[in-house]
Amino acid sequence: MRPAVFLDRDGVINRAFVREGTPCPPSSLQDLQILPNVPDALSALKAHGYCLVVVTNQPDVARGTSSRELVDSIHERLSRELELDAILTCFHDSGDGCGCRKPEPGLLYRAAEEFSIDLPSSFMVGDRWRDMEAGRRAGCRTFFIDCGYDERPPSSFDYRVASLLDASRIILGQPESR
Repeated sequence: MRPAVFLDRDGVINRAFVREGTPCPPSSLQDLQILPNVPDALSALKAHGYCLVVVTNQPDVARGTSSRELVDSIHERLSRELELDAILTCFHDSGDGCGCRKPEPGLLYRAAEEFSIDLPSSFMVGDRWRDMEAGRRAGCRTFFIDCGYDERPPSSFDYRVASLLDASRIILGQPESR
């Protein structure tokens, strides 16, 4: 069993496009922008033995406002450019009753089974309440990247940070950047 860092995608790994206060995914492959310092943070975590798994809700596919091909293309590029072990995706919408759609912990449980991950020694890094709740339900410690969205904040989390780099430094016991 090994520890993991679970990562939300939009707003954590790549830029989220904020529309009416709510984060949205890139609308094209050309819009995909990996956030600053993400490659360095992932490399440091990987060098210390963490399994790196993106767990992402992509309900725009179910809503018909995005295509599965676009999501797959984004994930292919992220997999090529970043040191990730896996990208697990829920394509369902809120009303579908899916156990893998965050805040449900299904994607984290699936990764734990597939990659022999020890959930209590793992972390969830996200920018929305759903991420924090999924991490909490799976028994992970949670890092909330506060992007200032105009939506319900998480009711609880273990750490509030400005970026994945800051989260990685805390996980690895290094001083935070200022």
